[in-house]
Amino acid sequence: MPSKETVRRQRAFGGTLGVVLLGLALVYHFFPRVFHVEPSTSPAHRAMNLGPVTSVAPAPMGQLPEPSEVDAGPPLTLAPTDVVVARLSKKNTNLPEQLSADTPEVEALITRADKALKAGQLAGGDGSAVALYEQALKLKPDSRRAAQGLFEVRVRLVAEINQSLAVGDAEAADDLLDTLKLIPDAADDVALLQAKLKTLSQVRPLLAKAATLLQQGNADQPKGDNALELYRQVQQLDPDNAVAAQGTLQVQRVMLDRALAAVAQNDFKAADQALADAAQVAPDSPALRDVHTRVDGMRQARANGLLGQARSALDSGNLTLAQQLAEQAKAISPDLAGLTEFGERLTNARLYASYKPGQSFTDRFVDIPGQTPSMIVIPTGSFQMGAPDNEVGREDDETPQHEVTIGKGFALSRTSVTVGQFREFVRASGYQPDSVKLGGASVYDEGTGAMRDDSSAGWQDDYAGRSADSRMPVVNVSWNDAKAYVDWLSQRTGKTYRLPSEAEFEYALRGGTSSRYWWGDGTPSSKVENLTGSGDRSPSGRRWSNAFQGYRDGYWGPAPAGSFAPNAFGLYDIDGNVSEWVQDCWHDSYLRAPRDGSAWVNPGCGSRVVRGGSWGSSPEQVRSAYRQGADANVRSGRVGFRVLREL
Repeated sequence: MPSKETVRRQRAFGGTLGVVLLGLALVYHFFPRVFHVEPSTSPAHRAMNLGPVTSVAPAPMGQLPEPSEVDAGPPLTLAPTDVVVARLSKKNTNLPEQLSADTPEVEALITRADKALKAGQLAGGDGSAVALYEQALKLKPDSRRAAQGLFEVRVRLVAEINQSLAVGDAEAADDLLDTLKLIPDAADDVALLQAKLKTLSQVRPLLAKAATLLQQGNADQPKGDNALELYRQVQQLDPDNAVAAQGTLQVQRVMLDRALAAVAQNDFKAADQALADAAQVAPDSPALRDVHTRVDGMRQARANGLLGQARSALDSGNLTLAQQLAEQAKAISPDLAGLTEFGERLTNARLYASYKPGQSFTDRFVDIPGQTPSMIVIPTGSFQMGAPDNEVGREDDETPQHEVTIGKGFALSRTSVTVGQFREFVRASGYQPDSVKLGGASVYDEGTGAMRDDSSAGWQDDYAGRSADSRMPVVNVSWNDAKAYVDWLSQRTGKTYRLPSEAEFEYALRGGTSSRYWWGDGTPSSKVENLTGSGDRSPSGRRWSNAFQGYRDGYWGPAPAGSFAPNAFGLYDIDGNVSEWVQDCWHDSYLRAPRDGSAWVNPGCGSRVVRGGSWGSSPEQVRSAYRQGADANVRSGRVGFRVLREL
């Protein structure tokens, strides 16, 4: 058993340890930067067993104190002994099979032993936990409580020795080992811990030197004489060494500070190298993740700032400066969002008057508040205009099929002009539409299921003569009204707006396809346009007599502009919702038709072309090649228009 002097030393150690822990906790709480921890992010540290405190004599002025082996590294965070004991105690599977209950005398001894264990009086006298548990087992060898108690004494000693070893306190570990040797069945634990103690004797000088190098600023440099290499040597000898583990994290912290300093100088290359070095130390540390996030945020901010300057340079026409700034942004953040788009803008600014195929834009009015409908740039190209001889539903006025080349880019409004957009025109210009000037329009009659003339219907009404929502495509407008609107846009913007030619409209409608419809040759498999579907019903339950079988879009009459899918060129409602006026005069065939995409216009013609299907068109009338003529004064609840801007 340990001598009384040993017991006295253990008790003195316990009191001293409490004072030291309290002091560390107060310093950590009020001065967290002492431990290189930011106050806003410092985690709550748990209690730790550091063993006896080794006094260090003050260093001469201007000289750093020599770190002791016990303190050879940054602060440690270890689980409390009670937590370790509780975890290990559950693993005792060698308890005796108890044949009878403990006698009162045995219970009394166990109760005293439990109190001694709880008070930390593990060994060293007749009143120690070990002596009392052993006395109980002598009286009753099959007492499970006594056996478990003796096991817990051994576990507690093992836990405390391991903690002392973890922080490099060899003296405390050696003293506790002397006590452990006196515990029955502790031979295996003693052998293992003695091996660890031997390892500790090897690593303590390395840890002390590493701590000195860390204080001197030699965290990972120069090669062959830095703290990181020494901590790595310790980890090879003792993989579970807590001081070395904390030391490597402290080295990583130095590297991370280096990365942040580089970012402050806009040297992202050096920052990336420092982060890569830090990742080699501890790839999954919270500090590494935090600094990575901060550096990435600063990288994005700097790159976005440069890209914003590049955009400004491009908008002002300085293409050389724009390219230089964009290259700087790319060097900082190669995957920066917007770089690809900016590169395309830069290319198109040189080659395509600042636009590109598929680009959407609006023009603002130069003399009054307002802007044009959203426009989208249509690519140049060639297509076969009209219907081939074998197309089902083909009509003679769709022939002969002929090749048309669109050699000049143009932009088309993404949707039909809406009631709200047309209302803005009427209010600003004072224009009087034909539905007002000539009186009425042709609207849908729910009672008969057919179109009828209504003298009170106008451009502000919907397909059935009721007041229309601003988002709906404007209907009940004549070709003359559409022409007046595009002329007004040209005046307001200084750009050339007009109605599309028939060839331009069919080219845009097809979107690069040659099929019967832009989505294929039959009933669409998804909602692509507002069409006559067999699943649609009117307010009174009417059905279409000639419709796309199995199709249902949920509308009887026009839908709000842009409610369905765009075609390949990004155009909405180009072959559904409402049919649309185009620029051309009506001709009953394509004989002598232009092949360059221009409008076929005869001076003074009164009949114009309507293209595209509507909410009430049969499947044959929705074909990409379908066309019809109408008097320029006609107003119908099935006809609207969209606008073209020349580039």
